[in-house]
Amino acid sequence: MNNSAHDRWWLATLGRTLIWARLRELDAGTAEVFDSDGATLPFDSVDTARAALMDAEFVEFEGLDESDALERGFSLAEVTPPQARDDASLRALMVQTLGARG
Repeated sequence: MNNSAHDRWWLATLGRTLIWARLRELDAGTAEVFDSDGATLPFDSVDTARAALMDAEFVEFEGLDESDALERGFSLAEVTPPQARDDASLRALMVQTLGARG
């Protein structure tokens, strides 16, 4: 996959389901978000893209600590951002259901 140093992973939670979004900063200062529906949404800036993600109740994965994760219903040890060789393959991994807690 074409991982970029300008990619940032965001997630939202719904019970034990994680919904991922990838924010990619482009060289021109614009941004795009690859969402869980497989759509790539263009934004005029990274700040605008971040605001849209926050409005949709996403949080940046890199900024989470264990306490934040536990409040959302999972442990950081349980999750890692999805990876695939291309966006078509990645689309199927953008929604993850975590196993039941025992």
